[in-house]
Amino acid sequence: MARKLDLRTGRPVWMAYRAPAVPVSALDRDVRCDVAVVGMGISGAMVAEALARRGHDVVVIDRRGPMRGSTPATTALVQFEIDQPLTKLSRMVGKDKAVTAWRRSRLAVMNLAARIETLGIECRLAMRPSLYLAGDVLDAAALQEEAAARRAAGISAEYLSRPALKESFGLARDGAVLSEGNLALDPRKLTAGLLNRACARKARLYAAAEATAIAHSGDEVAITTRDGPVIRAGHAVLATGYELMDGVSARTHSIISTWAIATRPQKQAIWPRAAFIWEASDPYLYMRTTDDGRIICGGEDEDFQDEEKRDALILEKTAAIVRKLTALMPGIDPSPEFTWTGSFGATPTGLPIIGTLPRKPRIHAVMGYGGNGITFSQLASEIIATTLDGREDVDADLFAMPS
Repeated sequence: MARKLDLRTGRPVWMAYRAPAVPVSALDRDVRCDVAVVGMGISGAMVAEALARRGHDVVVIDRRGPMRGSTPATTALVQFEIDQPLTKLSRMVGKDKAVTAWRRSRLAVMNLAARIETLGIECRLAMRPSLYLAGDVLDAAALQEEAAARRAAGISAEYLSRPALKESFGLARDGAVLSEGNLALDPRKLTAGLLNRACARKARLYAAAEATAIAHSGDEVAITTRDGPVIRAGHAVLATGYELMDGVSARTHSIISTWAIATRPQKQAIWPRAAFIWEASDPYLYMRTTDDGRIICGGEDEDFQDEEKRDALILEKTAAIVRKLTALMPGIDPSPEFTWTGSFGATPTGLPIIGTLPRKPRIHAVMGYGGNGITFSQLASEIIATTLDGREDVDADLFAMPS
C-alpha cells in the first residue's frame, strides 16, 4: 500500500538523548474508531493529539512503531520561514497567497510553542532567532527586498549589512535577514510527548501494524492491515511522511535526499544567541545548536530518492558539510560525532499539501513538508482538526491536494 523507503541511514544526534517510552499494542482484532491515523512520526502524533483532545475516538497505527521513520533524521530547525522566500513565492503563486502562507506559517510556530507549554511536554524547547545569509539564490540586494516584503506583510525582519552582520554575529557574508521567534527542540521527545498525551485521552496505538489497503465509501473508511485485522473509521489521516500511499498523487511532490552532522558539545564556541543559520544558496547550508552545545549542520540536498545512491554519498557529503562549516565558523571544532542521511518530500512552491484525496472526502493526507516539517505538521493538525470538527479553515484551500 505504501511506497516503502529506507528513510534514514546513520545515527542521528537525537538518538543520544533518551525519549519517553510510548505504549503500543498489537492489533489482533478488528477495531472501530472515529479517525484512524496512519503514521506515528511527528505529523501523526500532532494530528492524533489534536483530534483526541477534541473528543474524537482515535486509532493510530505504524508499520515500524513510534518515531522509527524519518522523525529522528530531522535537524529540528522549527522555522516559520518557508523554503521559498516571500519574494519568490509571490511570483509563483501571487502576492496575496504568498503573504497568507507566510503569516499562517508564523502563526503555526507560535501555536506550537503555546501547545507544548500547555501540554507540559519536556522537549528542550527554546526560542531562537534565525539568520538568512546572502548566497547564490539571493544576494545582498535581494535580501534587502526580502526583508522589506516581510515587513510589509506584518512579519518582523531586519536586514543586516556586511559590517552589521560581522559586528553582531562575527560572520563574513555580504548581508543577512535577521528574524525572531523560531523554535529549537528535540523532535523525538516532542513526538513521544504528543503520542502519550493522545493516549491519556484514550487514543489507541497499534504497532507494528501495516496498512495494505484502504477502501473508501460514503460512510466509512476501511483499512486492511497486513496481518488481517481491519480498522473501520469515519475518517482516515495518512501521515506517512515521504512514504506516499497508493492513491496519493505524487504529481507535485518529489523526494529529496539530505545529509547532516553533529559535533561534540562545545558551548564556548557557540555564536551569539545560538541563532539558526541558513543560506540563500542552492544547495544551502543550515545549522543550529543543541542545548548542551553541539552544532548540528546539514545540507548538500539533491533531488533523488535512491537510498543506495544516497547512502553511498555519506562520506563525500559529510566532508563537504565540514568544509563549509569550517569556512563559515573557523573557531569551532567541526569534527562529526554523528553523521546521518535521510529523505524528505518537497513541492515546487515549498508549501505543504494538506487535505482530502480527490473524490475521497473521508481520506485526508499530509505531505510535501520540505524543510519545514515540524512547522507544517502543526499546521496540518490545525487544518485537519478544524475540518473534522465540521468547520472550515479559512486557509485550507491554499494547501489543498491537487485535483
